Amino acid sequence: MRASRLALIALSASTLLSAAPAMAAMTLVQHRAVYDLTLDSASERSGITGINGRMVYEIRGSACDGYTVRFRYVTQSDTREASQITDQQTTTFEDADGKTFSFSTKSYTDQTLDKELRGNATIVENGVKVEIDKPERKEVDLAPTQFPTRHLEELITKANQGEKFYETSLFDGSEDADKAMTTTIVVGKKASLQPDDPEFKTLDKLRDAQFWPVDMAYFDATNASDGEDTPDYRISFKLYENGLTRDLLMDYGDFSIKGRLVDLSLFEPDTATCTR
Repeated sequence: MRASRLALIALSASTLLSAAPAMAAMTLVQHRAVYDLTLDSASERSGITGINGRMVYEIRGSACDGYTVRFRYVTQSDTREASQITDQQTTTFEDADGKTFSFSTKSYTDQTLDKELRGNATIVENGVKVEIDKPERKEVDLAPTQFPTRHLEELITKANQGEKFYETSLFDGSEDADKAMTTTIVVGKKASLQPDDPEFKTLDKLRDAQFWPVDMAYFDATNASDGEDTPDYRISFKLYENGLTRDLLMDYGDFSIKGRLVDLSLFEPDTATCTR
């Protein structure tokens, strides 16, 4: 399950960064968000009868120093025959210029480590070079893309400019860290929080802030075709200008999972200022 894709939209440019206009430093709020996860729907083919769990996402840093993201995604998945607990723990760091990105993920099944992935990615003259240290050392060369913080900053910038639809790409170090994903993004009309919203009580400090409804579809960039592709998966969420996401829906095709924000801690911003 590509759980980390959701967190790393923060977590989460369509052209080579050196050729793109410089982006002003953007303040992303340092915070820890906790989401309760439940099964939204499942097809008969999936065999899934239930899913529940919790996701914790924490972002620290600044536009001057770069951002560290820590993410944990734990679910219990039930079928008619068995039950399984999966636990994914990810830490990433993206530098302030959006040119280097490090990633480390440990994945457990029923408390047994079954995969560890660690490496670094760097934007170079003609694309992105990925150096993977675990599970085995190798290098991968990718076409020009960008990393999660820049991906998110671009989304917020375009939403503020009134752009409703665009396509871009993203490398976030998930799966086997050997490819980028094409993302198509639809941004809805800015809206305000309503008292009957299920997450109303959790958003005490953001009740006056507006948000955009966003739908993001992910496609394997290595499988481009001339026809209409079916996305590998989709994510829908409400996005605030400070980078907070809530009211999540993760659609994997045969099943989908809802994520409801149940706890939110906002950390004091760094006092230093800078421009990029």
